[in-house]
Amino acid sequence: MQQVTGAAAGKRLRSPFFVGLLIILFLVEFMKGSLLVVVLPIYMKNFLGLSAHTIGIAFSLQYIGDNLFRSPFGWIGERLGYRKTMASALLMTVIAVSIIAFSSGAFWLSLACFILGLGTSPLWPTAMTGATEISGPMGSNGQAMGTLEMASLAGTGAGPIVMNFLMERTGRNYHTAFLILIGVGIILVLVALMLPSKVRIPLQTAAVSVTGAGKGFFAIMGHKLGQLRVNVKKTLYEVRTTLKVSWMVYPALFLQSFVIGLLSPVITLYVQNELHISPNMYNLLLIAGGGITVLALIPCGKLIDRFGTRPFLNTGFLLAAFSLSIFSMVHSLVLVFVFVCIVGISYAMILPGWNTFVAHLVPKGERGTVWGFFLTLQGSGMVVGPIVSGQLWDRVGHSSPFLASAIVMALLFVIHFILSRGMKTGARA
Repeated sequence: MQQVTGAAAGKRLRSPFFVGLLIILFLVEFMKGSLLVVVLPIYMKNFLGLSAHTIGIAFSLQYIGDNLFRSPFGWIGERLGYRKTMASALLMTVIAVSIIAFSSGAFWLSLACFILGLGTSPLWPTAMTGATEISGPMGSNGQAMGTLEMASLAGTGAGPIVMNFLMERTGRNYHTAFLILIGVGIILVLVALMLPSKVRIPLQTAAVSVTGAGKGFFAIMGHKLGQLRVNVKKTLYEVRTTLKVSWMVYPALFLQSFVIGLLSPVITLYVQNELHISPNMYNLLLIAGGGITVLALIPCGKLIDRFGTRPFLNTGFLLAAFSLSIFSMVHSLVLVFVFVCIVGISYAMILPGWNTFVAHLVPKGERGTVWGFFLTLQGSGMVVGPIVSGQLWDRVGHSSPFLASAIVMALLFVIHFILSRGMKTGARA
């Protein structure tokens, strides 16, 4: 019976719908990795001469747009369907890159970054909802989540590497880079148009058409807005009554991305200024850490489906806390590679394990809305983390962001240990 279930789960993960989600995830992260890591910082600072403060505002707007609208888009996605929601949103990414390519003012670039975040905001709620639906709460969540994370990390890693190579070959021709990224955005829209348009909760459009027959435009719109208000109230009521989780889940969601936000703005500075590693060696470091994470995601996801999330999350959090606390104390290149690989292995355990753990908390009735809310809360850590990291770097010391990240990982271990024991006790009861 277990073999039949596993075969069925594998078949669902090879379905056109799930493959489409993987392609979209890869290309979106490829685009964002190219823009945010390689192109925009140098383009805005060196080519356009904008201040670092302006660049910071633009990047913050991107994170705000991405996180603020995840929950609304999760709600909309359940009612309009995957195809309309994703195609409309991803069209915004094409508009955003076009604005960046053909404008030079700080206002327009900041607006474009906000539109870029807005366009990618429904991505993870849609992916998580789709993965949960095709695998089921007792199915292959771990394998599905691991596959999603693998596509995401592959795109995040491939974007900067490919774009660095392209920029070097074209002599820093930014317009060529922007045209390629616009092409990637158009491919994204085309792939989104091939997603299914199945809607889990109907909009009752027939009732609208009947009651709106013979009435004017404003009367029809008023009826639709009234119906939308009723649907929103009903949704919020269902979420309040079905979402019964410990209060510790909410800070854990925030801390899970906060720790990444602590590291993201200072890792390059630390490697170049403190360890004096060359750019080529830094690329090898990124490939080693990211590669081992991607390669370990699928087996970790399968093992999570078999043995549960508890041992993998406990081990992953402790391993990450240990390696991050030691990383800032080593200067040997060999040891740096060793600890980067350890961090990569720990994240291969944490990423699918954490998403599977959270998936078990999401009620069936409003999956898109709750996933959007959870991911908004989780993504807010990426907004706050870089600000705290910069203050620690300037005021405390260059190793302090790594020690802070290790402390957060240890705190996540404690929170998850308490939560998992509580869930185990409740299941026994």
